Amino acid sequence: MIIEGLAHRGYPKKYPENTVTSFQAALDLSYSILELDVNMTKDGIPVVIHDPTLDRTTDGKGPVKDYTWEELQRFDAGSGQRIPLLEEILLLAKGRARVDIELKQSGDLYPGMEQAVVDVIRRCGMEEQVFVTSFDHYAIIRMRELAPELELGLVIYGATPAVFPLMEQLKAKYLSVKYIYLTDDYVRLCEEKGIQLIAWTIDDESAMRQLRERFPQVLICTNELERWAGQLVP
Repeated sequence: MIIEGLAHRGYPKKYPENTVTSFQAALDLSYSILELDVNMTKDGIPVVIHDPTLDRTTDGKGPVKDYTWEELQRFDAGSGQRIPLLEEILLLAKGRARVDIELKQSGDLYPGMEQAVVDVIRRCGMEEQVFVTSFDHYAIIRMRELAPELELGLVIYGATPAVFPLMEQLKAKYLSVKYIYLTDDYVRLCEEKGIQLIAWTIDDESAMRQLRERFPQVLICTNELERWAGQLVP
């Protein structure tokens, strides 16, 4: 049985987030979509880590962008895991799950990030198995200019109609919204516009149940993979 939902950074409730082990666990549970975060190294390589710094999730310190890929390999991302390449996780998921690539771009923090990510996607032959999202909407504008073939999405905090003209301009299909802001009217409006809503990040069992009952068409993003899977078992 395929579990329709987004495995947030893999399965971080049981394994170190954004690591090969974490994503493998999500694949083993048959999740339909892996959600991951991309920052970039000093030598321009997209790597999978949530924060722009190493401090929270590894035994290293300082900005990711201050280290080359080779230098990053000496840090432990938890339980002996290393910070993976974007390419590594895409190849792991290929033919098994789709991937939501969230760009952790912030203004000009990572010059050339969008092109580097496009290059990796194309090199892996994953154009039809990924969609690219970001809180930085200018990054998504650049992605559309670089890759007309890719599916794109925006990440926002509160629900707002202000994003709809930009989404139409970009032909962006996905909209990730913090789940507490979803209303009947907003979900219906997105459905009318052909937008696939993603609700982030739901770990509470009662909130999962309510969302499934009210908005079965909305994709859920969760850290509690087995808890959500249990909601879907007939």
